[in-house]
Amino acid sequence: MAKISPVSAKYIVQATIEIEGIVDRPDVIGAIFGQTEGLLGEELELRELQRSGRIGRIDVILDTKGGKTKGTIIIPSSLDKAETAIIGAAIEIIQRIGPCNAKMKIDKIEDVRVSKRHFVIERAKELLKNLMETSMPDSQEISEEVAASVRVMEIVEYGRDRLPAGPAIEESDDIIIVEGRADVLTLLKNGFKNAVAINGTSIPETIRELVQRKETTVFVDGDRGGDLIIKELLSMSDIDFVTKAPDGKEVEELTKKEIHKALRDRIPMEQVKIDMPAASPDVRQDTLHRQMFPSRGRPMPPQQQGRPPFQQRVAPPAQPVSAPIPLKKPIARVSKLSDSEKKIFIDMLNDLVGTRGAYLLDQKLSILGKVPLAEIDSAIKSLGNVNAVVFDGVIEKELVMLAERAGVKYLIAMDSRVKPAETSVNLLTINDI
Repeated sequence: MAKISPVSAKYIVQATIEIEGIVDRPDVIGAIFGQTEGLLGEELELRELQRSGRIGRIDVILDTKGGKTKGTIIIPSSLDKAETAIIGAAIEIIQRIGPCNAKMKIDKIEDVRVSKRHFVIERAKELLKNLMETSMPDSQEISEEVAASVRVMEIVEYGRDRLPAGPAIEESDDIIIVEGRADVLTLLKNGFKNAVAINGTSIPETIRELVQRKETTVFVDGDRGGDLIIKELLSMSDIDFVTKAPDGKEVEELTKKEIHKALRDRIPMEQVKIDMPAASPDVRQDTLHRQMFPSRGRPMPPQQQGRPPFQQRVAPPAQPVSAPIPLKKPIARVSKLSDSEKKIFIDMLNDLVGTRGAYLLDQKLSILGKVPLAEIDSAIKSLGNVNAVVFDGVIEKELVMLAERAGVKYLIAMDSRVKPAETSVNLLTINDI
């Protein structure tokens, strides 16, 4: 007798059977063939269908308990839907098996292709996931990887002390002084080409000459070694700003976000000296470690607010800008912001760090456009409905006057040289928010 392969079956007929007595599997199969014989005509005769392979091997599973027998019947079929349904209905006419009364009911007719299709979909998802994890990177990933490698290759030896440095030391107005070569490499990978290392706790002569010509930010590790370097630098009046990595971390371990935050939280060297006017070296060092970085769980002293985040400049600006005078008092907030407004403004400021760009917003704080700093004036005039301007720079008096005439409500920037009391425009810096 021919048997249909499970692979070629399109449908599975599943039935349950209840028998009032004890019978064996051959009795059930014999009843199925015997009681359906001649019922459906020659074309749907079960014996002929099984012989030709269109009906598969009938599987019967029985369980006898308490003098009664229950079980399931499984019939694979490669017939079409209508013919398979007819075979299933014919099975239900069986009322006796051997000497016992029986009741048979079709539970369901399952389309095997549906389960196969489900398997194909799930397997395809798994294969696609593996392919995406192991496939070639896209063009952006390739570009970023190549750019990072090139930036690392750009490290140079600067000055007669042959200090590790980025390639933009000479053409940049700002420089970052770090501890070692690994710190310079980390800053290069994150786009800062104006870092130079001192290679130790003593200050090389090259650094002493360099800080006289550049605006300088000292960026040290968050450990005792970093404190010693700052202690050494206290005697150098030409240092402008100081910042540190988070406590217990080194600069080379920081992510891009942590680097930007540390540079944004820098404080003027004058402030460090004011906080420790007459302390001994040891007391100075301990006080520095506890007090100079208010962002670590302590409120920021008024003298330290309003400082701009560090902005990398590879080339000098078209017009020289004088260094901002450290504010003695914090900039007052003219208008109280909601939490959602604060989040919008701070996210935009973080996004603009290092871009020298500006976002122009409407009354609903939706972005009307993004323009370079040089085009803020013309953009405000042309749009006419600007409610707020968020930009990577310093608020100047000329921009405030233009904002007053144009009805701009907010100017949000990294720092401000205009006192809030001098204008009706709300002037906010990143420290205010």
